[in-house]
Amino acid sequence: MKKISLISALLLSTLLFKTADAQISLNVNIGAQPAWGPVGYDYVENYYLPDIDVYYDVPAHQYVYLNNNVWVRSRALPARYSNYNIYNGYKVVVNEPRPWLRADVIRAKYVGYKGRHDQVIIRNSKDVKYVNHWKPGKGPKGPGRGPAGGPPGHGPGRGHGKGPKH
Repeated sequence: MKKISLISALLLSTLLFKTADAQISLNVNIGAQPAWGPVGYDYVENYYLPDIDVYYDVPAHQYVYLNNNVWVRSRALPARYSNYNIYNGYKVVVNEPRPWLRADVIRAKYVGYKGRHDQVIIRNSKDVKYVNHWKPGKGPKGPGRGPAGGPPGHGPGRGHGKGPKH
């Protein structure tokens, strides 16, 4: 009887044994990052621009900024930032959802980055993972400008746009 119950228990435990299901999740959004983003990140959810106190939502391709005490989303920066050079300003990677809701904390944490201009950006990177990332003809909007990509008459040219010399 002991043998039967031992064999039954062993058989039952083999039937109930389940192998572990390993799940690996790897998020990579290199292609979604803008050319002005800093190098070194395979995934970015948001950038914080401390010079102008603005956020950039990478997956949505939208800037998030305060306008009359309301957070506004836009594909372009508002006119008040028209003198800001997005390629030159420092970008802080903030991988958390809606960091602008904790703006006071983020602002205080990254105040030391305001005015810094020492960041290598994707556009200027020689890293293999960024090759052809934003080259003409490879970007999200098709062929770039230049001798073969622009309208007729807008090739390399021979002067400063004053027409042919006679």
